[in-house]
Amino acid sequence: MERGRVLPTSADHRVALPVGERQYHIGLGRGDLAEYILLPGDPDRTARIATRLDSIEVERRNREFATVTGSYRGQPVSVVSTGIGTDNVEIVVAEILAITERPTFIRVGSCGSLQPEIGLGELVITSGAVRLEATTSFFVHDGYPAVADYEAVAALVEAANRLGHRAHVGITATAPGFFGAQGRPIPQLPIRYPDFAEEMARQRVLNFEMEASALLVLAGLARSRAGVVCAVYAQRSTGDFVTGDAKERAEAACVETGLEGLRILAEMDRQKRNAATERWRPSLWGTP
Repeated sequence: MERGRVLPTSADHRVALPVGERQYHIGLGRGDLAEYILLPGDPDRTARIATRLDSIEVERRNREFATVTGSYRGQPVSVVSTGIGTDNVEIVVAEILAITERPTFIRVGSCGSLQPEIGLGELVITSGAVRLEATTSFFVHDGYPAVADYEAVAALVEAANRLGHRAHVGITATAPGFFGAQGRPIPQLPIRYPDFAEEMARQRVLNFEMEASALLVLAGLARSRAGVVCAVYAQRSTGDFVTGDAKERAEAACVETGLEGLRILAEMDRQKRNAATERWRPSLWGTP
């Protein structure tokens, strides 16, 4: 069979997944990924995250999808960049699901804060997301919520606390763009909702970003866990942006929290297996 050729994989001619060794976009095949997966947006961030791993077994890049699989503090993990936007997230999640069993996802990204008490460089852990994008509407009803897995939220909160990073927990808004879609004025172009950021802030939305809702919806549909943690790069109430060393520290805090969150989730899974239960609960913490 021709390697990498895309052919129908079932009686349904609309299905177009590679029947060769690797998935069409991410360039990965079975065995290339761990079941605990970190999802940055920026492909260059994958290389920076790789320096934190104890060992590396797989390194691959195709288009904007850069992948590393290795070990973090004894736990097998993978890092796969998604690029920008929910359309890219759909591709990555669909192709990962085709070559894994039941993966756990943590998105590590950047965001703009909508609440004045959330400072530059701090973290936002998403409990749920406003679906401002259209990608997920091709999968679910418009009223369907984008909700983070409660185990992932708990693990990220615990990870941030262990590492000493200030983190806020709440609702994120996932926008389909960076400028007009987030109410940013563009001198050359009219925008329909110039007060959009203020409206979201009044509804107690914590931050704007561009990928979370797709990850949360698609992972939930696949009965996989997903969580999101973002570093605040912009404060929308003042127009300030993080720069220089402060930006590097913010990225590091986000990445550290994501990696530690995956490790905690793996420990939670061991606790569930030992207790012969499907759902983790706080009383399991610290059990042998």
